[in-house]
Parts: sequence; C-alpha cells; structure tokens
Amino acid sequence: MTTFDFLIRLATGAGCGAVIGVERQWRARMAGLRTNALVATGATLFVLYGDSTGSLDNATRIAAYVVSGIGFLGGGVILRDGASVRGLNTAATLWCSAATGVMAAGGHLVLAWIGAAAVLTIHLVLRPAGRLIDRVPQDDPDTEGTGATVHLVCERKAETHVRALLLQALAGSGLTSTGPRATREGEDTTSLRATVDVSGDPARALEQLIARLSLEPGIRDLHWHLDDGDDSTRPGRPALA
Repeated sequence: MTTFDFLIRLATGAGCGAVIGVERQWRARMAGLRTNALVATGATLFVLYGDSTGSLDNATRIAAYVVSGIGFLGGGVILRDGASVRGLNTAATLWCSAATGVMAAGGHLVLAWIGAAAVLTIHLVLRPAGRLIDRVPQDDPDTEGTGATVHLVCERKAETHVRALLLQALAGSGLTSTGPRATREGEDTTSLRATVDVSGDPARALEQLIARLSLEPGIRDLHWHLDDGDDSTRPGRPALA
C-alpha cells in the first residue's frame, strides 16, 4: 500500500465520520461532529495498520477488535433517565461511523460513502417517520372497552354538590357514565356509585378523576374498581380511607 493509498483511505474514513457527525452536531447530541470523525478515523487507522503488515488475517482480526471496542465507547453515551434510556441512537451512530472507517480502510471507498449516506438517511427520514408512528393511537385489547365503577361516600348535606361535581369530573375526563346511583347510609352519609366505560389505560383515566374528587371536603371515602364480565370486581386503589 502506497502513501497515496493510505491518505485516500484515511481521508475517506474521516470524511464519512464527519458527514455522519454533522447531523448529530445539528441535533445537539453528546457525540457530534468531532466524536464521529475521530471514531471513524481511529477505526480506519487500526485497520490500515493491520493491512500495512501485509497480512489479511491481521487486518480482519483488528477489524473484529474495533467492532467490540466501539461497543465500550458507545456504552459511555447511554444514560438512564428515570424509566427511560437516552443515547441509544448516538451509540449506534458511533458504531456505524466505525463501520464506515473499516470499510474505507479496506479500500472500498465508494461503499464507505454509501454507508455514510445510509446512516444519514436513517436519521433524516426515519426520525419524522417514527414520530408519526408514535402519534397513531394504539388499541390495547386487554383494556379496550373496559367497564369500571367509581364508589363515593359523602356527607348527606353535600350530596347534591358532590353528585354534580362527579358528573362534571367524569365529563372532563372523557368518561361515559350511566349516571350515579345514590344509596343513603346511616343518618348523615350517602353512597354514590357511577359505572363508566373506559378505553385505553383505565388506571390513568380513573386516577386523574379520583385525584380531582379527593380534594372535596365533603367526601369521606372514594375508590374505583374494574368490572369483569361476570359482575365480579377487582378493587382499584382507594383514594380516601
């Protein structure tokens, strides 16, 4: 391999990494222009060293080590944020930058540029496509059309106010109710029960409803449960004890 070939391959590897890094820099990601260019340049240099020894086995072995070594580098940009994980796309991009460097070091210059273009296309085209898919409502067969019952015990003097508040809260949460049924318990309390149809995640919709009503001073007990087809019930989390 001549010095000219060395420079052409090295420039191609670094250029591919820089092109990929432009998009990451534009998105203000942790691994941007310089990081991707350095990763691709390093991968190119490692494989070129193996190729300069005149042994194909050395170049192939070093390329395998580059693949595994980039995995450790990519792990450094992956962060856990609560229940979610950030940095996976950036880590995968670093891996792809190294791949283009290995391709350039092997003398496949056109293929290296095609690989870099493929990485850019994935970021620029599939990113908005992924957002569109996320906006499509998903129906969960386990929770679609679920029936639930809200139980409420309030002071009798506040029954009219609480009943109106319950209907208002149900409508505000987008829940369809059959109307509350009142049962007088003791001398000063009334029990209200409303059956609703919930689509999607029942716990989320009902917990928001419970959170609203639990702030009323006239309410003594408040909870909900899901209704099974055989009229048995599974209790939900009570808001007031």
